[in-house]
Amino acid sequence: MKVLVICGATASGKTALAVDCAKKLNTEIVSADSMLIYRGLNIGTAKPTFEEMQGVKHHLIDIVSPEDNFSVSDYEALALPIVERLLSEGKTPIICGGTGFYINSLLYKSQFGNAGADEKVRKELEEYAQIHGKNALHQLLREKDPESAEKLHENDVKRVVRALEIFFVTGKKKSEQNDSPVPRFDFLCVSVDHERETLYERINLRVDKMLQEGLIEEVAALIAQGVTDNMQCMQGIGYKEVLEGLKNGDRIEEIAETIKKNTRNYAKRQLTFFKRMQNHIMLPPSNATAEEVLNYL
Repeated sequence: MKVLVICGATASGKTALAVDCAKKLNTEIVSADSMLIYRGLNIGTAKPTFEEMQGVKHHLIDIVSPEDNFSVSDYEALALPIVERLLSEGKTPIICGGTGFYINSLLYKSQFGNAGADEKVRKELEEYAQIHGKNALHQLLREKDPESAEKLHENDVKRVVRALEIFFVTGKKKSEQNDSPVPRFDFLCVSVDHERETLYERINLRVDKMLQEGLIEEVAALIAQGVTDNMQCMQGIGYKEVLEGLKNGDRIEEIAETIKKNTRNYAKRQLTFFKRMQNHIMLPPSNATAEEVLNYL
């Protein structure tokens, strides 16, 4: 039994394809999106509606308060048991999303190197993160072991600390210790391969739709309930630009253009990330159907 991953750039049509596949496979979808986890962030995340879900059970959507932080390790701890349960029931789990770090945390076993633990060093690093922030901790890793820093998100403090611990204990980079990822499952990754200009147009239209549906009002409501601009949920594309625009008194058109530009840049990074995925096929939009995916599966 394989795990099916529907991944790729934002606005490429992942949700609709995943739902069609899930209906044909009589299975459930595990979201792999670092913004869909937050309650109350609906418009700017393009959160699938009840109608778009078409009766298919979706996991890991609306599970975290906007005030809370959420790491890759948190995601793995919640998502992995769902994937394993579906496999034990003879079903094909479908992981759907564009957050590559989330997807990799499920597909591959954690690799922490062979160095022993040093509680004193680890505690010092954890205290450093508490005092200076996780961004400063990640920057320290970037200085000591840029290869590992490239693979680890700054929110994944546990693994960043471990990579630094290995460096300070052994004097060697974690990335030099030949701890290549070990797949947990047999899996297939599928993306919809739009022409670049077509994808950008889809992104632009989505941003316009978000603003028409009330993205600015959604951000204002979050601020009114106590969400601040330094909280993790407000770092998402769409939200941070609206916050900045409201502070500066920018026109809606200016905010829209900034969101579009930043979303296009994010899509480029997603495409680069997913093109390196193992067992990955990219289907042209005309062939991106559930039937075609199931043939490959």
